[in-house]
Amino acid sequence: MTLAAAPVPHVAFSDLETADLIVDALYAGGTKGNKSDEAISKLIKGVGNQGGFRYAGSPAKGTVKLAVLYTSGGEVDWPDHLDVETGTFTYYGDNKKPGQGLHNTPRSGNVLLRDVFAASHGTAVDRAKVPPFLLFEKAGTGYSVLFRGLLAPGGPTLTMDDELAAIWRATSGLRFQNYRSHFTVLDHDRIPRSWIQHVLAGGNPLEGGCPDVWRTWVEGRVYRPLLAPVTTTIRSKADQLPTDAAGMSMLEEIREYFRGREHDFEPCAVAIWRLIARNTGPVDVTRPSRDGGRDAVGTYGLGPVSSRIAIDFALEAKCYGAGNSVGVREVSRLISRIRHRNFGVLVTTSYFHKQVQEEVHEDGHPIVLVAGRDIIDALLQDGRTTVGAVRQWLEQSFPKP
Repeated sequence: MTLAAAPVPHVAFSDLETADLIVDALYAGGTKGNKSDEAISKLIKGVGNQGGFRYAGSPAKGTVKLAVLYTSGGEVDWPDHLDVETGTFTYYGDNKKPGQGLHNTPRSGNVLLRDVFAASHGTAVDRAKVPPFLLFEKAGTGYSVLFRGLLAPGGPTLTMDDELAAIWRATSGLRFQNYRSHFTVLDHDRIPRSWIQHVLAGGNPLEGGCPDVWRTWVEGRVYRPLLAPVTTTIRSKADQLPTDAAGMSMLEEIREYFRGREHDFEPCAVAIWRLIARNTGPVDVTRPSRDGGRDAVGTYGLGPVSSRIAIDFALEAKCYGAGNSVGVREVSRLISRIRHRNFGVLVTTSYFHKQVQEEVHEDGHPIVLVAGRDIIDALLQDGRTTVGAVRQWLEQSFPKP
């Protein structure tokens, strides 16, 4: 029997001004067809009705009392991303075109990022000046939004360089910098309206119904992330391929680049795996196999640099078209090569058949299945956001013979 999905909590537009903020609840926009329909500005008075950065106060003066981060999820060049399993949210700053300095943006969003991440590494007194961040995501058409959680800058597993980094981009041959930041969604399912009003009125954020997770972060920089392990282990074909035309075009660019020489996809698969698993060590590519794939063996590092252990893994790559799934035969071959306490990685530009996923999951095989969507997500997070950027990466990294 298939269980029906639980309904998403829904708050009507007329109730926004008095509503609490519930994680993953939908807050409806209006119906007039103009900016007055905007949900966030009615939910959080005084933060404005446009842009990704919204706040009460002034970043330039250091007087921001409460901040909102809004993401539409539709900017391919700036792929904001919420990892619901780990509670990590990746957000890009507001310097998204050449012509101005990193901190000279109209909304001063990058100034806000710079200052709050610096304060997060200071004393408890410094962190007390960091405004609470509320994360909202566009929900369908119109001005409705989903509330995704209370954010604290940084994370329990990130270095200072990882938390906030100035990255380079180029448009029309002109280079410029923007911030890539990482926040943690804190483990609190309901933000009371009373606390929001208290903070907006200039009250001490640690009073007035302050969530315990925020107080814990301010006082000791201890993160209690909202962890949500995914229960769906079997992905459909649609779930394994990019959902937008741009992503599909990028994936097709990879397939076409290796068309007729699919053996040569192996080094590319290794590079993609490195983007996903950053602690991957040396990898050796072996000779072509008879079934049209190539193998690689490598190590993955665990532990501190001073006492790191290396776990061996075997990797196989399948440069398949979107209509050709990876089946049991290919995965069985990889399973046969895995030794005790090792693991396997199978990277494909296509998707995995349902039976493959069921067998890997039910039998407990230590195999990572990297499908087409995973490839594109990894490239987007690495800044390869267009077909042209992917083509340039392929040509420079894996030149044709």
